[in-house]
Amino acid sequence: MSSNDVQPVPESSGDAVIEVRALGKCYQLYDKPVHRMLQSLVGGHQRFYREFWALREVGFEVRRGETLGIVGRNGAGKSTLLQLIAGTLKPSEGSVAVRGRVAALLELGSGFNPEFTGRQNVYLNASILGLTRSEVDARIDTILAYADIGDFVDQPVRNYSTGMVMRLAFAVVVHVDADILIIDEALAVGDAFFMQKCMRYLREFRKRGSMLFVSHDGSAITSLCDRAVWLEHGRVQRIGDARMVMEAYMEASLAEQQGGFQSRQLRASQSSRALQERQVDQRQELFDRSILRTDVRVFPFRPDAAGFGEFKVRIVHAALCNEHGQAVATVVAGERVMLRIELVADADTDNVITGFYVKDRLGQLLFGDNTGFSHEGDFTVAAGQHFHASFSFVMPRLISGEYFIAVGAAEGTQEQHVVQHWMHEALRFTATGGSMVAGLIGIPMLDIRLERMTNEC
Repeated sequence: MSSNDVQPVPESSGDAVIEVRALGKCYQLYDKPVHRMLQSLVGGHQRFYREFWALREVGFEVRRGETLGIVGRNGAGKSTLLQLIAGTLKPSEGSVAVRGRVAALLELGSGFNPEFTGRQNVYLNASILGLTRSEVDARIDTILAYADIGDFVDQPVRNYSTGMVMRLAFAVVVHVDADILIIDEALAVGDAFFMQKCMRYLREFRKRGSMLFVSHDGSAITSLCDRAVWLEHGRVQRIGDARMVMEAYMEASLAEQQGGFQSRQLRASQSSRALQERQVDQRQELFDRSILRTDVRVFPFRPDAAGFGEFKVRIVHAALCNEHGQAVATVVAGERVMLRIELVADADTDNVITGFYVKDRLGQLLFGDNTGFSHEGDFTVAAGQHFHASFSFVMPRLISGEYFIAVGAAEGTQEQHVVQHWMHEALRFTATGGSMVAGLIGIPMLDIRLERMTNEC
């Protein structure tokens, strides 16, 4: 990682609600219990412990109305950082400045007394977050209704499931009128329906407050966060656009799993085909279906785009084609298209899997597929061999905006494979016009009916 990946902390812009400056947290580790006692007796004259820096030289700021994601592996220092910002830990060095009321959902059940009932813990936790008794009295019914844990509300929390604890904790956080939310990975234990409820609230909160959000879910980070911080061994590896940080984090994680790989930019060889020469503009053949039509403009493949992997197999071309196999510059939602990926083997490779993802501008994965299930274990290639993969589907209706197609090739199986070449943004396309009833994409319906029922017995 180059030094350019870590951006210096800017001078406060005046609207920063969180400022973290050269922050560090050091723990004293003792090999034996007696060493702790000896240390208290001799003070600083002799050291009976080892230092462990959970965080070192961390610096960034969160502006008013901004959502900052924090990513990193287990043990990277994410939870320690959140506790320092929330004020439940004191730093060993550096400083944290927070402006506004903070509501933190950190370790599951933190702030709860397991012997108290759910109702009693609502009063306890809300008071910790700054509400008065009268304010909690006015909101208690709404909080309990939001948590939706039924009769358990008057049972001790030690009898709760982890999902019930999370429901109650999140319900309190929602109703304390916070300026800043700090959300750790506790949301991961909730059921699917309550998780959706939480995500809807977080998206609404973004419109009026600032948020720190920790998650292993890359789609959640890219969809919720404006920027992201990647922590590794307690230090900042990268700060920047959430999508770009998540892509770099994913590359590094895969590299470690595979024992390291190259990350480089591939030059376009003379054998690479010029997409412009192969495109067929179909607009003159299209008719105006309706005012809801979505037009998709496809930009040329970039063979020199950044890629990573072991490169036993390389992607040399990708294109969206019509049903006749001709690369297209435009397509209309609802038409059948084919994504064609062309590859070459630089070495003998067993069990090749090729696939793709379609992502929006935030990096959310909309849909994708691969050849693993249909050709698993029976597609080997020899050095120098050219081959291709194709995926035919109906182009869905899309919200107006910018989209990317990531393509990749791997060796192995669905469960265990080694990335050979991955391109985050092999193809770019834009969608304009159109309209959708709901959702991120609109899937063509095979049939829609509205019929009166007969009164037959």
